[in-house]
Amino acid sequence: MSVLRQWMVQLGAMTVTVVALAAAVAAGVSLQPDRAASGRAHPRTVVIPPGPVGSLIWADDFEGPAGAAPDPAKWRHETGGNGSGNRELEYYTNSTGNAALDGDGNLVITARRENLAGYRCWYGTCQYTSARLNTAGKFTQQYGRIEARIKLPQGRGIWPAFWALGSDIGRVGWPASGEIDIMETIGTTPNVNHGSLHGPGYSTGDDVLGGSYRLPDGQSFADDFHTFAIDWSPDLVSFLVDGQTYQSLTPADTDGSPWAFNHPFYLLLNVAVGGTWPGSPNDGTAFPQQMVIDYVHVYAPRAGGGTGTR
Repeated sequence: MSVLRQWMVQLGAMTVTVVALAAAVAAGVSLQPDRAASGRAHPRTVVIPPGPVGSLIWADDFEGPAGAAPDPAKWRHETGGNGSGNRELEYYTNSTGNAALDGDGNLVITARRENLAGYRCWYGTCQYTSARLNTAGKFTQQYGRIEARIKLPQGRGIWPAFWALGSDIGRVGWPASGEIDIMETIGTTPNVNHGSLHGPGYSTGDDVLGGSYRLPDGQSFADDFHTFAIDWSPDLVSFLVDGQTYQSLTPADTDGSPWAFNHPFYLLLNVAVGGTWPGSPNDGTAFPQQMVIDYVHVYAPRAGGGTGTR
């Protein structure tokens, strides 16, 4: 099959623009504009890596006895019930009842419909507990591949995420710090992953930049483990599920707003309950709900040039 392609070098990565439908089908990529869950249209770009990913520079494979807390040298707990700016309903605790190793090489974040400690949330007495972990002050990374292998929860009102925030958030605030959502799903569509970028001028609603990956044939991310990743270089963030790139974004996609992704970020894992996007749980939502994380790996950029701290 003959294929017409135009090759160009873009900031150290080779990109190919597919201009024939047959080539797009062969690559498994649509020629239609892509949209985030409620975002503007963006053209898809297939990123052709110049070589294998760089060396593994940070990892947590969650080895340890069942019931052990996440490694405190790598993760810190965020606690509280302020809604996280999204009107979420959970109280994030530092309890192993909400985040613990399972003894089989996984970290399990558990959302529960309970409040044994009498926590108070923004709306009154909390109805749910969960966990939110981050690497702030322990590890940050600029560029490379960031990847996790995860089995997701499901159900109305369940909102798991694997994401990153700019490490300068304490100085510049959000969204100027930038936010990269590597994995984000809502429990009523457990077959769809959303990858997105938030920054100044494209932080909420229709302005968010990103794309979605849908599992085929009735599969669900709650049925088995899948890998969620970004390949990240100067002025380029590409989103992947199970090794397949489904969206790439550059400063050309911000409509002139600042690109907020050329500096270090820290990582986060959480399971939210309720909020403005997924809505509240209903009688059909089973609890507890668990997000099971096999590993989180961070690799150096393919050709060097990235920076990390730990």
